[in-house]
Amino acid sequence: MGVLSTIAGFLGFGIGTSLGLVIGYYFFIYFQSIHVKDPTIRPLAEQDSKTLQQLLPDIPFWIKNPDYERLEWLNKFIEYMWPYLNKAICKTARTIAKPIIAEQIPKYKIDSVEFEELNLGSLPPTFQGMKVYSTDEKELIMELSMKWAGNPNILVAVKAFGLRATVQVVDLQVFASPRITLKPLVPSFPCFANIYVSLMEKPHVDFGLKLLGADAMSIPGLYRIVQEIIKDQVAKMYLWPKALEVQMMDPSKAMKLPVGILHVKVVRAVKLRKKDLMGASDPYVKLKLRDDKLASKKTTVKHKNLNPEWNEEFNVVIKDPQSQALELNVYDWEQIGKHEKMGMNVIPLKEVTPDESKVLTLKLLKTMEPNDPENEKSRGDLIVEVLYKPFKEDELPKNVEDPNGIEKAPQGTPSSGGLLVIIIHEAQDVEGKHHTNPFARLIFKGEERKTKHVKKNRDPRWNETFQFTLEEPPTKERLYVEVLSASSKLGLLHPKETLGYVDINLSDVVSNKRINENYHLIDSKNGRIQIELQWRTP
Repeated sequence: MGVLSTIAGFLGFGIGTSLGLVIGYYFFIYFQSIHVKDPTIRPLAEQDSKTLQQLLPDIPFWIKNPDYERLEWLNKFIEYMWPYLNKAICKTARTIAKPIIAEQIPKYKIDSVEFEELNLGSLPPTFQGMKVYSTDEKELIMELSMKWAGNPNILVAVKAFGLRATVQVVDLQVFASPRITLKPLVPSFPCFANIYVSLMEKPHVDFGLKLLGADAMSIPGLYRIVQEIIKDQVAKMYLWPKALEVQMMDPSKAMKLPVGILHVKVVRAVKLRKKDLMGASDPYVKLKLRDDKLASKKTTVKHKNLNPEWNEEFNVVIKDPQSQALELNVYDWEQIGKHEKMGMNVIPLKEVTPDESKVLTLKLLKTMEPNDPENEKSRGDLIVEVLYKPFKEDELPKNVEDPNGIEKAPQGTPSSGGLLVIIIHEAQDVEGKHHTNPFARLIFKGEERKTKHVKKNRDPRWNETFQFTLEEPPTKERLYVEVLSASSKLGLLHPKETLGYVDINLSDVVSNKRINENYHLIDSKNGRIQIELQWRTP
């Protein structure tokens, strides 16, 4: 009986399965929807920008935006130089992070935070494109699209409450659009005084975080929270118009013009210390102005001589004799390895009488620190002859433009007031829903002015000037500037639409005399407008 039941069960399963497949196939064939439409095939050229970005998310910026330039040459350069750039960037990052960490850790009761390992890996960032803005200012503005999917090894050790934990950052991805501004441009190398770095939008940051060997980012909800915190903190510090400023040189010193020539004659040195194993030294002298970016000038090397005579002459251009100083260093030349410093001294130029030759005997010191006990040791003397020759009045450069200079207000301007000058330079990334034929409209104290219309242009350039003569400084006044688009057709459906506006407080221009800024347009996704304001007084 059991065998018959088993055989009947198998037969029932086989018949039921076969019957089910036949019925399913029948329903699949005869009950398909007859209203299914064939897919619409359209050329890429007819697709809108949003659809194209979904289809081709990694398309380079220089293809999506014609005003962005290709940067293949830069990517090749960075790829080749990356091993060296990696070390330099990491060294700079440690230097910048050290004071920031020291300032922040007391707030969180942390004893210390240190980089045990800091390496950006073997994969360099790539730049998708670059846009360069031309302005009437002495500045260079560049906007870049950067992507970096790196394999860094960043290991941070944190000590708190007697405990020590290590945190490792791996698989870092950064997508950002930085704006780099070099200003002011100056006639001294490297030809710009400051670098300003801003972010035009919140960056995308993705990474793995290993805590005690486990991936902390796998904890549900933590990944999104950490990402948002990083985006918000970075945006709070560097989202445009805020910027990270790196000073390359003092702009006031860079713009100063030469006022004279310092003639320096390195005569000789006496009683220098022995540096070589054979009981002698191979001295030479390097001289340069302190805090000057130019390379040092050098004498010849006098081999195996502790009382060398050079009698070599050099000319040094002087821009500010009251603050500049001539630094002289004596070195022992080595055929292999680092040249050893034998001593140094400094001549403040304010102590040099113009047009008067003077022979100075300088005691060689270890450092210029007044309380350094090493300076008590005898290192020998250096004898130099100096002559400062200031330029005569007819030798000084004439008609040099002052980069911060502002024209005076014309005659007839009220003595207690002045002339407010408004220059509407250009706008970027403005776009209307129905048409983009932008013009700017400004309203000041109820008076309206307009720029010319620019047809079918997302980056219009006007460079138009408007002037208002005022009885008193506009410290409590505001300037309203709106970018609009007017239809080029006669249709009445969408004759005009707003592309964005700014509302500017004029108190700053009164105190600063001149402001030239790129303002983000309110009610515009990415639109910006460059406006220059000047306050000219009689």
